[in-house]
Amino acid sequence: MAMEDEAVAQLYREHGAALRRFVLAATSDPGQAEDVVQETILRVWKLGPDVQNMRGYLYRTARHVIIDSYRRRSRRAAETAMPEEDPPVADHVDTLLLKVVMEEALSRLSVDHRNVILALHYQRLTAADAAKELSLPLGTVKSRAFYAARALRSVLEEMGVKP
Repeated sequence: MAMEDEAVAQLYREHGAALRRFVLAATSDPGQAEDVVQETILRVWKLGPDVQNMRGYLYRTARHVIIDSYRRRSRRAAETAMPEEDPPVADHVDTLLLKVVMEEALSRLSVDHRNVILALHYQRLTAADAAKELSLPLGTVKSRAFYAARALRSVLEEMGVKP
């Protein structure tokens, strides 16, 4: 039993903080977030998956736990109250998951590549405006954008994200 406890504790040490941030952003309830994190880690430990990207697998599992929890609460509420229109909780969780995955992927890029991607895709600057903002020649911005996109695609593939 001690080895099993240690395996769960190791998962929690390695991924608990990041998983808690993701779940808290999705639920905005610290108590529920902690419950979801614990349920997620236990589910993943019980299944004992052999995956290359454990954090991505944990995020997907947490997404399922959040949606399952929301559905259970919705059913109980429907039994005791007038039906309300359900918010698209799965869409909200998917958006948060995408945000977390992209933040992690961008953090793995070089600073030069990350800055160009942020300027062009997140700040929505034109290549010319990005060149001014980054104090770089236009050709350098275009070249870095090409190689940054290639590097980002490679990082996402390593993380198990398929286009």
